[in-house]
Amino acid sequence: MTRRPGFPARLPSAAQPPVRRASALPPARVVAPTAGAGHGLDSQAVRTRMVQKLAAQGLADPRVVAAMNAVERHRFVDSALVNQAYEDTSLPIGLGQTISKPSVVARMIELLLAGRTGKDGRLGRVLEVGTGCGYQAAVLSQVATEVYSIERLRGLHDRARENLRTFRLPNVHLLFGDGMAGFAQGAPYAGIIAAAGGDAVPAAWTDQLADGGRIVAPMVMANGQQALVIVEKNGARLQQSVLESVHFVPLKSGIA
Repeated sequence: MTRRPGFPARLPSAAQPPVRRASALPPARVVAPTAGAGHGLDSQAVRTRMVQKLAAQGLADPRVVAAMNAVERHRFVDSALVNQAYEDTSLPIGLGQTISKPSVVARMIELLLAGRTGKDGRLGRVLEVGTGCGYQAAVLSQVATEVYSIERLRGLHDRARENLRTFRLPNVHLLFGDGMAGFAQGAPYAGIIAAAGGDAVPAAWTDQLADGGRIVAPMVMANGQQALVIVEKNGARLQQSVLESVHFVPLKSGIA
């Protein structure tokens, strides 16, 4: 059995620049918000309506429904945008990046979970590539036993850490580093989910995927457009399925 890394987890110094570091969030759990909590917004009522709309659009996994209903999306966007936080739209989070639409987050997590359950109905260990503002990591924390989330932009890594601090999630661990390299110390992963799309799924991801595991990520097709892709690992065999068109930021290597 692969030994789990200690926390805070650290990227291997031989492969990564020494400025990279990882941080574990202090332990606790998401507490159901009270009505009217945060930014003068009745976030629970508005969030419930958002989830109802997602269900009407086809979201069916009760674990994802509950997760989307538990996490306050307005706490991950700029104060000037809180009134749009529960609309099905992407919003800017700085450094040329965006927080994904709620429907896209729900869709990708539902695909990651589809037909697979682990302890207590949760998926096992998950790697998220592209932490962004931390919203998807918070949703993943509700459906996975452990979440490693890696971000290549220092400003966003720091912002996600600040955003997630008040949620106090014991199973979310933030990494600053090159997401294309994954995080071998945490492997194998039951699932890998990416918030950026490249020309191919990096070999590091498939190498770090557990047998029976699944990758959900955008990928650039031959026509230059992005599509959502599922890669499943069965022994030495990788099976790829191409789904609907999507639009994500480009997958890049290195840190900034």
